[in-house]
Amino acid sequence: MLAFSYLFFSLSETIVLEVDLFSVSTVNFSFSLILDKISVSFGMVVTLISGSVFIFAHKYMEEDPFSGRFIWVLLSFVISMNLLIFSGSIFFLLLGWDGLGITSFALIIYYESKESQMAGFQTLMINRLGDVIIVLSMFLFLSQGQFTFFSISDSMFYGSSLVLMLCVAALTKSAQFPFSSWLPAAMAAPTPVSALVHSSTLVTAGIFVIIRLSYSLPLDESICSMLLLCGSVTCLLGGWAATFENDIKKIIALSTLSQLGVMVFSLGMNFPSLGLFHLYTHALFKALLFLAAGHILMVTFGSQDIRSMGGVGVMMPMTCVMFNISSLCLVGFPFMSAFYSKHMILEKMFMNPVNCVSVFIMMMATFLTAKYVSRTLKAVSWDKTGVSLLSSYSGVYTFLPMLILSLGAVMGGKFILSLDIGNLELGFLPNFQSNLINVLTLVGVFLGLAQSGVSKNSFSLSTLFFLTPLVYGSVKGFSVLMSKMKLLDQGWIEPYFMIKGKLYWMGSRMSMAGNWPDSRILLSSFIIIFCGLNGTLFGY
Repeated sequence: MLAFSYLFFSLSETIVLEVDLFSVSTVNFSFSLILDKISVSFGMVVTLISGSVFIFAHKYMEEDPFSGRFIWVLLSFVISMNLLIFSGSIFFLLLGWDGLGITSFALIIYYESKESQMAGFQTLMINRLGDVIIVLSMFLFLSQGQFTFFSISDSMFYGSSLVLMLCVAALTKSAQFPFSSWLPAAMAAPTPVSALVHSSTLVTAGIFVIIRLSYSLPLDESICSMLLLCGSVTCLLGGWAATFENDIKKIIALSTLSQLGVMVFSLGMNFPSLGLFHLYTHALFKALLFLAAGHILMVTFGSQDIRSMGGVGVMMPMTCVMFNISSLCLVGFPFMSAFYSKHMILEKMFMNPVNCVSVFIMMMATFLTAKYVSRTLKAVSWDKTGVSLLSSYSGVYTFLPMLILSLGAVMGGKFILSLDIGNLELGFLPNFQSNLINVLTLVGVFLGLAQSGVSKNSFSLSTLFFLTPLVYGSVKGFSVLMSKMKLLDQGWIEPYFMIKGKLYWMGSRMSMAGNWPDSRILLSSFIIIFCGLNGTLFGY
């Protein structure tokens, strides 16, 4: 995949493979595949991370009795993401999009607990909103007579409406505000699943669709305003909630939420290449961060509280180094991979006509990112007062994938920048604005190191300002409603006669006696004959 990526970057060509399925009148239904520098390079990143995660999962899930089934479902998850990446038509897109939804639900409920069941159901229901919007957009494609992304243009009568619908569907898949609550809940899945979901699959699917649309058609001003608002608010919510969280997996999940907001903010400024660049760098170091956290969970027998991980830095120096590298990338430490993308997005924010509210929210989010990252590093890597480790898991299956991803986290930014000159963005800023980002980061680091505990009144902050209990309550109420509607499976005759009179009870007693045919057959025949006589007499 790396060789193919270099070839497409050097040639700058696009290959479209299209297969006509059938045609109705003048509308051709086709199955198209796109091979260009975007799809091939993203496929390279997905396969690299997936291979590392599969090596790690071989050790992580070795004691599970159904580890083979887990690997097959995980493989179908990766295949669905690759189908979405190379999709050129709405049919191919739906194949990968729905495949991601089904396999992610199966992976989230893998542990078969009540928490994982509710988390999987919540993820499925929120993602169903995006699926419904994409299916509805097929009518707009049908009105144009084509089903490919290349057919979207300014000349289309419903072009702006179609792009708006696809962008809203992408926001649900990428967990943007107000659809953000399912991303921390998806932590009920095993850690290898989280490493894939939060780095290069599922949550990046929506952003990739918007990037693909941006290359075909520049986004409208109203759509850009929506993306700026959703991206900045999501970035702020993720950073604020992570500051008051003690679960290490939820902290990393909320950091993913924050970085996804940065990508959507870049798309709102009409910089799709810069957003794709940050998507690549974030995927590399976020997978490394999850694998390091998974190795820590292996030696602590599943304890996810950062307040009991003080001995990790002494007992596991290699894992501690990997955790520190990925955390520094998250902050945007100079000359790490994310430094080339994240800082450029923040500097472009000062150079473009972005409203002051979004700029202030992004500055707050940058400060909070440095704060919760330094707080987590202090508790996990630098503190020596925690509980001693209970076990020791090490070997090639744990260190080899982390070593591969660490090279990408350190050198990936400069390497990807050298592949495509289109990712290079020039910026000219005053010294005050240029240094403001660094000052806010340093202040956040110092305040994170000074933070000793979590306030008791931080429930509203750790739950995304009550967004999580709101969605959780609605999903729970919907599940209760569905369980009550199981009476419909009994048919419409039984509840009717059970409520309206004793005829159903008499028929059931006759049926139980064995001397009469089934009461439901008698009653349904009686109703049909009665309605037929009424229709004949009154001329209906």
